[in-house]
Amino acid sequence: MNDIAGNGADFAASINGQGWHVAWYPPPDPPSGTPHGAEAVCAAGDRIVVVSPDGQRWGLPAGRPERGEQWVYTMRREVREEACAEVVDCRLLGFSRGLCVRGPQEGLVLVRSMWGAEVRLAPWDPRFEMAHRRLLPAEEAFRSLAIPDGLGPFYRRLFAEAAITRPNLHGL
Repeated sequence: MNDIAGNGADFAASINGQGWHVAWYPPPDPPSGTPHGAEAVCAAGDRIVVVSPDGQRWGLPAGRPERGEQWVYTMRREVREEACAEVVDCRLLGFSRGLCVRGPQEGLVLVRSMWGAEVRLAPWDPRFEMAHRRLLPAEEAFRSLAIPDGLGPFYRRLFAEAAITRPNLHGL
């Protein structure tokens, strides 16, 4: 059963109208490809932080690096900007490697660092693209994510690596 992504196992997904093959790679070394930022499962106490630009499509704080920015600094900045939260502790969980197989970016290989982070929330004062923030139990946070078709096993792996998995996440 493919309910949690294995190391290096590709999952086909449609993202922004393009076909991608996405795989999970464990730390510490990133797979080959163009660095494309960071994404984090952020825990504030026993709740997970999810963010949204429109109050409909929810995701984890994530974003692209600024010029020359290291993986961890991208993650910290994106969490601060998108979730109005300070990272107090973090752990590199792995990497995603996406190969575009169909569409205008065909052949492009993007790598994103995936993190688990303990955060301290600041007052909600959105100044960037995210206009909404919610704190949810892990199961509900997982169910609320706008996960591209085909990437459920990848995100189950991310939540499992963050050590916040719940038994019935496998049924999602």
